[in-house]
Amino acid sequence: MLLLFLSLPLTAAEPVSYGREVRPILSENCFFCHGQDPNKRKADLRFDTAAGQKESGSIVPGQPGASELVRRILARDTEQMPPAKSNRKLNAEQIATLKRWIAEGAKFEEHWAYVAPVRPAVPNNAKHPIDGFIRAKLGALKPSPAAEKVTLIRRVTLDLTGLPPTIEEVDAFVADNSPQAYDTLLDRLFASTHYGERMALPWLDAARYADSNGFQQDGDTFQWVWRDWVVRALNANMPFDQFTIEQLAGDLLPNATLQQKIATGFNRNHLVNGEGGAIAEEQRFNILFDRVDVTATNWLGLTMACSQCHDHKYDPITQKDYYSLLAAFNNVSETGGAGRQSSVKRVSPPFVDASSAEQKAHAASLEKVVTSLQAALAEKRKLAVSLDQAKFEVKEAALITLIKVAEAEAKAYRADVMPKVMVMADDKTRVSHILDRGEYLKKREVVSFAVPEFLPPLPKGAPKNRLGLAQWLVSAEHPLTSRVAVNRAWQTFFGTGLVKTSEDFGVQSTPPTHRELLDWLAVEFRESGWNVKKLHRLIVSSDTYKQSSRVTEEHRNLDPENRFYARFPRVRLPAMTLRDLALHASGLLDDRLGGKPVYPYQPAGIWDTLAITKERDFTYPKSTGADLYRRSLYTFWRRTVAPANMFDASTRQICKVKASVTNTPLHALTTLNDPTWTEASRVLAAKALVEKTPLVFAFRRVLSRAPTEKELKVLNWMLEAQRGIYRNDVAAAKKLVKVGATPPGKHDPVELAAMTNVCLALFNLDEALTRE
Repeated sequence: MLLLFLSLPLTAAEPVSYGREVRPILSENCFFCHGQDPNKRKADLRFDTAAGQKESGSIVPGQPGASELVRRILARDTEQMPPAKSNRKLNAEQIATLKRWIAEGAKFEEHWAYVAPVRPAVPNNAKHPIDGFIRAKLGALKPSPAAEKVTLIRRVTLDLTGLPPTIEEVDAFVADNSPQAYDTLLDRLFASTHYGERMALPWLDAARYADSNGFQQDGDTFQWVWRDWVVRALNANMPFDQFTIEQLAGDLLPNATLQQKIATGFNRNHLVNGEGGAIAEEQRFNILFDRVDVTATNWLGLTMACSQCHDHKYDPITQKDYYSLLAAFNNVSETGGAGRQSSVKRVSPPFVDASSAEQKAHAASLEKVVTSLQAALAEKRKLAVSLDQAKFEVKEAALITLIKVAEAEAKAYRADVMPKVMVMADDKTRVSHILDRGEYLKKREVVSFAVPEFLPPLPKGAPKNRLGLAQWLVSAEHPLTSRVAVNRAWQTFFGTGLVKTSEDFGVQSTPPTHRELLDWLAVEFRESGWNVKKLHRLIVSSDTYKQSSRVTEEHRNLDPENRFYARFPRVRLPAMTLRDLALHASGLLDDRLGGKPVYPYQPAGIWDTLAITKERDFTYPKSTGADLYRRSLYTFWRRTVAPANMFDASTRQICKVKASVTNTPLHALTTLNDPTWTEASRVLAAKALVEKTPLVFAFRRVLSRAPTEKELKVLNWMLEAQRGIYRNDVAAAKKLVKVGATPPGKHDPVELAAMTNVCLALFNLDEALTRE
């Protein structure tokens, strides 16, 4: 309640807000039986609309004592509402709020998220809009001072590239005392190709991207080509409206290019069930349901899944709305099956050939060999007459074998190497129906594509297909898309959105802590031409972003969850970023952009449970050379067995727009024992041992800052202790320095092992695992 008071202070003279205070009470306690869904509505009473409240007669504006609603919530017998069996009960404060709202006239307000945002005035004419809105809400809280420059460069570099800054970059920024120092730093970071890699991560989670189909057979795909499209689009700062249109309907654009068709792979990243007992048409509808849910979550910020079976119980989404939206995706020629390219690859039509010119040339050369061998065999057969029969049969058999081998090689190359990206294509016209309880065999009335009735209509002239849907989502009148997008951007940098429930902007969502800021950003984003980098730059250039993350007693008492941003939120880094940080700090990172997935270190036998048939080999094909050290973004993602050392990442089976933040034993066991961290520690140790101040060098590579005298003393103590351990166990030292594929070099194994453990401790410091 203190947080509510701080965010939206009320005085006795201020009226109760229906949207902020009354609707959440009604939604939680009344709408299930007196809301949107007519099948569950009791006594024909409806409280979720202005008309329903008026027609119910249960609310008498200005007269709480004469209102049946008040009488029922105060009752303690069989007339009590909510009923005792519902396990819901209004507390005294909620009852007082409802009575006061009725006494003040029972004014109804539309849900804030369903009203198009209007740009509000910036409070106090603040120099930076974000700071103006944030500080206007701080109340008794005081904003924190600016973060130290070393902390700031590490923070913003991790946020914009997913990698820590180098020692040289830190020194240059600290030494630059010009007013433009931070802007110069941002120029460099936004121009980095690592920006697209970093920003792709949450989008891949939201798009449920993986490199296999899932389920029992879990065939591999070539969807990594779509993943690379995302990275390139983000690096090129593709406007978000174009980013939206190309992924939802790139194939429907006039004269669509290959890349625009590849973009539609977004909606082919779903699970595909290729098991023998799976019913193809049932699976096709599961895919359609998934597409509706992913679209609704990503662009509308709404939970539409329950409307698959019935009208939504809380939001004004009908079953007809759901299936009318589904109709936009129902004309793709997919069957619901997994398709088959080879024993490894499972790619279902429609797909496009995304092979490079070199790959096509190589395939042609392989087929040319096959053609030559076939011609040679045909020529030999013409001369049987004149050759010794036994010799001919031997030569013919050898030639036949050689043809078979060449054909198999050419076929395997085309099937397993040349990418076929699953894409969208409206190449099979179908009639869409409302399904009774969502069952694919129980078809009811026919529906055609339409957008939900409670939202703005399609733009004039927009086609009634996926392209029209995409254009509608980014239209100026749409109340949700820009809000949802800027909220997710805020979440990227602050850990939590201005609307905490970033997946749900419906009536049961958590209200925005800073409604005016959310709307200002939404309008600014749209009117900037949906410029993503400009939005991100606006956020990271604010004093709110640049302030210290140190927690004071005042913060703990008045705002323990930091919902009002009097300090910068301190956030534990996800496993994918921690792995990249270790590789980068050690110098092992291979920073090539894009390409097919790689197979870094994983526990032995990690895929063994998949080998339930002899159809294919599920031995984990560990990469070699530089591929071992590529960014986590490029790790092969098997849906049935996700990478073991990426413990807090999405399983990529469903759309996920909020990252998990974990602090479990698995976390520590991974960063202390996984070969990636052990090898990175050993390689960093080897680099440090040739420096004048090894401990300072290693400390700065991992944490960016220099150690204090006290910290350096502890590190020296630890190093000496490790030396003592390994002097008494040289065999253990030799074993440790051989972990990983990188040669240990000519360092003394005792010295290298001791320094390795110090570096491993550095990687596991709380400060190293956290973005300050």
